[in-house]
Amino acid sequence: MRGGGAREGGVGRVRVEEGARGRTLRVDGSFASWYRPGQPATGSVWDALVAPLLALPQARRQRVLILGLGGGSAARLVRAVAPRARIVGVELSAEVLAAARKHFDLDAIGVEVVHGDAHAFLRRSRARFDCVIEDVFVGTARALEKPAWLPRPGLELAARRLAAGGLLVANTLDEHLEVRECLQDLLPGLLCIRVEGYDNRVLVAGPARLDARRLRASLAQEPALSPALRLFSIRGL
Repeated sequence: MRGGGAREGGVGRVRVEEGARGRTLRVDGSFASWYRPGQPATGSVWDALVAPLLALPQARRQRVLILGLGGGSAARLVRAVAPRARIVGVELSAEVLAAARKHFDLDAIGVEVVHGDAHAFLRRSRARFDCVIEDVFVGTARALEKPAWLPRPGLELAARRLAAGGLLVANTLDEHLEVRECLQDLLPGLLCIRVEGYDNRVLVAGPARLDARRLRASLAQEPALSPALRLFSIRGL
């Protein structure tokens, strides 16, 4: 399954579905957010996008930028593991934001929502973040891909927004080798997280001290994310 990924581009084609496991947001047929009240973890790719925060000391989990906010699945989990964090979420689609507010309790998370283009945001922003999560895709469910500005120059711009020792996290599908090469040019440490049942590779770039075993140990101590460990494969690259 291909999961995760907020969507850039058109209006329309946004659908909210209720199921036994919870509420899902689909955009152009792709699985764009999941929500079950009282349960921040998703059992899917969003857990892997947020898991790298646990590689940072608690005092460094204070400023998080999410490119591709979608319905807020990643933001909700960030709030669970970093209750005092400043979370900035960028989302291009007004229709997605409306659905997130109406059906996914987005406003309750405490996100600074930026309605606009993630590339444009990176070009103009001068803020620093402890973690930048890139979760932007274009296309339909059968043909998801990164927009033309990713991985370059987008990830280069994102790396400039990192505070010293910060993390750059990217959700990837078929373009994972290209994204990996870009991240290796930008930062010395690199991990890959895979989630059982999903095709995605979540790439985590940061300082040279990034270590898969230490991240797993930290995740095991975090109540919101420890159940996801059984689904994760984490390795250094």
